[in-house]
Amino acid sequence: MEKSLKKRILNKEDLVAYAFLLPAILFFGTFVFFPILKGLYNSFFNYTWREFTFIGLDNYKALIQDEIFLKSLKNTLLIVAVAVPFIIVFSLSVSLLIYRLRSGTRSFFRAVFYLPVVTGSVAVTVVWRWIYDPYSGVLNYILKTLGIIDDNIIWLGDSKFAIFCIIAVLLTTSVGQPIILYIASLGNIDKSYIEAAKVDGANSWQVFRNIKWPLLMPTTLYIVVISTINSFQIFSLIQLLTSGGPNYSTSTVMYLVYEKAFKLGQFGYAAAMGVVLAFFIGLFSILQFKFFGKEVSY
Repeated sequence: MEKSLKKRILNKEDLVAYAFLLPAILFFGTFVFFPILKGLYNSFFNYTWREFTFIGLDNYKALIQDEIFLKSLKNTLLIVAVAVPFIIVFSLSVSLLIYRLRSGTRSFFRAVFYLPVVTGSVAVTVVWRWIYDPYSGVLNYILKTLGIIDDNIIWLGDSKFAIFCIIAVLLTTSVGQPIILYIASLGNIDKSYIEAAKVDGANSWQVFRNIKWPLLMPTTLYIVVISTINSFQIFSLIQLLTSGGPNYSTSTVMYLVYEKAFKLGQFGYAAAMGVVLAFFIGLFSILQFKFFGKEVSY
């Protein structure tokens, strides 16, 4: 009798829990899961404004031979390869320095680094467009004043510099959240571990390597995965600063999906690009979980 009563209570609690989860489940299914399946389905069709014809794997075969897509994929991988390690190293280094400061000073620097995150991307882009302006931009002015360059550089119009200019803007808007997370994680480390290590004669590097870094690994794993996904999906900076130019030197897969779908009406082809992008994001995430997850307790 008691077991039956306990079972009924548990079932009732499960129903209440699922009732609270239902709005989130419906939202996820409607706006995330269903679009994923729909995009995968559309990738097997020649789907345009006027046509919807099944073509199998032809879209994927075309991607392999599409020089613009391959160039955009290369740009995307370059952004990820440069941005993610920099975000981790810079955020962790700054967090270690900020954490040593007094509470008020620490809060000030946290606000400074987090400000670009909460600022609208359009406002940030306007500031950077002025910085990169070839005639009145502050970057050319500073470099000429220091004698580093003689003539103005068209930063966003030169394929040698444009992609790295985009990465620089991405970095300024991507380090705020990791710094906040790292500072919070440093505050959760039991100080008795550090004190015991120092009593045993450990120096600052040994304390960091053997105590702080392993305990920061769950936060690092989260930051690595989220930063990778955000870097793969970079779009608004590309659209607002360069529109993929010059000569697709700053085009990314995400921007090309937008261009093919909403400018040219090639929805099936764009869906195939989206599937490939999702594959790379999933692949990188799995590798990151395998590499960083060894030291993380789930």
